[in-house]
Amino acid sequence: MFELTHLRCFVVLAEELHFGKAADRLHMTQSPLSRQIQVLERVLGVELFHRTSRRVTLTLAGETFLHEARRIVRLSESAALAARRVWKGEAGRISIGFTAVSGYMLLPRIVKRAAVALPGIELQLHELVSGDQSEALHTGLIDLALVRPPVNRVQFDSAPLLLEKLLVALPEDDPRAEQESFEPRDFDDKDLVMYAQRGAGYFNQLLSGLFDRAGAAPNYVQFVTQIHSLLGLVGASLAPGIVPESAAGLSPRGVVFRPLRTEPALPVELYLAWRRECENPALPAFRELCLQAVAGDA
Repeated sequence: MFELTHLRCFVVLAEELHFGKAADRLHMTQSPLSRQIQVLERVLGVELFHRTSRRVTLTLAGETFLHEARRIVRLSESAALAARRVWKGEAGRISIGFTAVSGYMLLPRIVKRAAVALPGIELQLHELVSGDQSEALHTGLIDLALVRPPVNRVQFDSAPLLLEKLLVALPEDDPRAEQESFEPRDFDDKDLVMYAQRGAGYFNQLLSGLFDRAGAAPNYVQFVTQIHSLLGLVGASLAPGIVPESAAGLSPRGVVFRPLRTEPALPVELYLAWRRECENPALPAFRELCLQAVAGDA
């Protein structure tokens, strides 16, 4: 069977129709070039060139073979380039897990930046709660997670990505909507939509800690696992709720937002997490892009 080297020699000679010029392009002498063509013709069982002392021309078989030979050479060069780009992290595929709220504010920034800086990277997006992201990362379904802490699997590495304020979400007809800001103690013995321990453990523990330190005991009228569900209940005038600042970007009907004064002032954390042993060559460059996307807007 012929080799790719034979095809390259044939294509260059077919373009130059001169052994000396073709040999110069191929950085070889004429004798090895002539042998390569002879081997190719012997393997194919056809004559590709008419040769005289004055000129070289393609036979009809040579003209027919040239079209396919060029295509094969181009494909081989394209395949080699694609492999090098993937190896260098300039191309490939990244699967990202993200929480619903990060999908409204942070993820669009990352996707927009990646389209410019890493156009060869194909993104696969998976909206998952933090607990499901951890399992998806563990099993390899995703390469990267935008996840709430704690990131406590020993095989994961992580980096803090974003810190946010907390906001009070109130029904627009709530008399307290005129209040400029709130403190955790303002919700002592007051109705509140709360996050469930199972499915929304991060926000449940975060708010429970804030209320405990303030000596406040809200009256939890409903428990939810998703922020958009909480906002739906707030919009239905069930009770206020507390959400990360980015949730305001959801622009829910019938809901107004007011700052919640806390210590620390930015208590909501979002982390970037990945498997320590992940072999995806595109991951390091994309991970750095995510961190820069946040830092650039800080």
